[in-house]
Amino acid sequence: MESAGRFATYPSLQDRAVVVTGGASGIGEAIVEAFVMQKAKVAFLDIDDDAGRKLTGRLTAAEGPVPAHYHCDLTNTSAVQSIMQTVLQRFGTVDVLVNNAGNDTRHKVAEVTPEFWDKTIAVNLKHQFFVSQAVIPSMQKAQRGAIINISSIGWVIPSISQVVYVTAKAAIVGLTRTLAHELGPDNIRVNCIMPGAILTDRQQRLWLTEEYKAQVLANQALKRMIMPDEVARLALFLAADDSSAITNQSYVIDGGWV
Repeated sequence: MESAGRFATYPSLQDRAVVVTGGASGIGEAIVEAFVMQKAKVAFLDIDDDAGRKLTGRLTAAEGPVPAHYHCDLTNTSAVQSIMQTVLQRFGTVDVLVNNAGNDTRHKVAEVTPEFWDKTIAVNLKHQFFVSQAVIPSMQKAQRGAIINISSIGWVIPSISQVVYVTAKAAIVGLTRTLAHELGPDNIRVNCIMPGAILTDRQQRLWLTEEYKAQVLANQALKRMIMPDEVARLALFLAADDSSAITNQSYVIDGGWV
């Protein structure tokens, strides 16, 4: 992450309990680090233990509390519910939830089986509801909270070769809007972030050919790749008291593609 001294500090996030799903790598890793640098208490759920250990080790020397990694297969709803109870016992409450985890594996329409459909919806959408459901009672008790769901611009732009992923990402916007209205009376804010082509290690390893990069930059107003920490800084703002009147919104961060 770029030097934190260049960017905003949010005093309201200090000592807040934050949960990030899919926090061991990519955008999630940047979000975990960003909240740690704000001195929040962070727990992140991820199936990748090696990446989780590396991140925890790297942040041990950071200025904030060391984040806690919980191994979790987010497609296993009963495991998710159990781990979230452990997290709630650890922190006593959850002030901020960032539903980040997802998987954008490319696929053709003809290749989609019922099993692939269910698995892709589970890893991209289903857990966002059930992790939210687990933290809502503690937020209602505190009469405050911020839930941030990570969607994508994929359902807005013409997207191919990821039909189930795009379907899930569109549904996340609907989930955000209905939860915002249902939870608003308890002062719980629910917002959504819709990233574009973010330069994560996974994107570079699997999808970022020179041809695709040229396509991205041709579509964006900003002629550079967008970095994971730029998404993380938007998440910080939406979690902090600075955005206390903002809910039911979906924010695009894509360099001007949409």
